[in-house]
Amino acid sequence: MKAVDVRALGGPEVLEVVAAPRPVPGPGEVLVRVHAVGVNPADWKLRRGLVDGLGFEPPFRLGLDFSGVVEETGEEVFGLVLSRWGAYAEYVAVPRDTLAPKPASLDHVDAAALPTAVLTASQALADLRAGQRVLIHAAAGGVGHVAVQIARARGAYVIGTARAANHEFLRSLGADELIDHTAVDFTAVVSDVDLVCDLVGGAYGARSLEVLKPDGVLIDAQGNDAAGDPRYRRFFVQPSAAELVRAVAGVRVHVSQVLPLEEAAKAHELSESGRVRGKIVLTV
Repeated sequence: MKAVDVRALGGPEVLEVVAAPRPVPGPGEVLVRVHAVGVNPADWKLRRGLVDGLGFEPPFRLGLDFSGVVEETGEEVFGLVLSRWGAYAEYVAVPRDTLAPKPASLDHVDAAALPTAVLTASQALADLRAGQRVLIHAAAGGVGHVAVQIARARGAYVIGTARAANHEFLRSLGADELIDHTAVDFTAVVSDVDLVCDLVGGAYGARSLEVLKPDGVLIDAQGNDAAGDPRYRRFFVQPSAAELVRAVAGVRVHVSQVLPLEEAAKAHELSESGRVRGKIVLTV
C-alpha cells in the first residue's frame, strides 16, 4: 500500500511517500481502508521530536484522525488512532471499539477533520458549567473552533484569542469576546476566568495563570511551563467511540484546505505556520 512515513526527525522534507506492507489487524482490531486523514499540530510536533513521553522514534507513521471503510464489512467509520503506525496510509489497523459509525450527513473529508478536535474539546471542557467564563487560546484552529462551539453549547461565556481576520468567523460560532493576540496582551484585558483551554503551549500557560480565578483551572493540551501551579492540569486526549458520537452532534467543522496524501509535506508547512483556520485534510 501507499503510505507517508517519518524515517528521520526534522522538517516537512523528512515525510517520505513509501510502499509499505498492508497492516495485519491484531486481536480486537479491524482493517480500515482510509479515505481521508486529518492533519493536526501534533503531527508536525511528533515529526520534529517535540512531544515527550510517546516514545516515537523513527520510523513511524503519523495520522490521528481518519475516516474510511472497514475492509471486512464495508461499514463507513471514523475515529482517532493513537499508534506509531497511524493513518497517513491507504490502510490502518485500529481497535474496533474506538471506531464510530460515520454520520450520513458528513462526507469522509469532514468526518476525518473531527475526531481529535471534537474529543479534545469535549474532554478538556468536561467540567465547564453554564455561566462560567472560559478562555480558549488559538480559538480559530482545528481544536479551538470546535471548543468554542462546545463551550457555547454548555452555556459558558466564551473568550477566544485569535488574529483579527478570524474574529467574524468565531463570532458566527458563538464566541462572546475576542482578543487579537498579535496586537493586545490578553493578560491586560481578561480577568476572572474559570477555565483556560490552552491550545498553544509554551509561555501561554504561565501567562494564563494571571487571568484565572483562585479556584480556576488551566487545561494544558500542548505542553507549557506552568506545571508548578496547583490550578494546572496536563491533558491528553483519549479515543472514545461513544463520546465521539455524542460530541459531534451539532458541531460544525471548518476545513480550510484539502490535499492529496502525497502532499503531506505541504500540509505540514501550512499547519506549522500557525495560520490555519480550522483543519487541513489529506485525501487517500
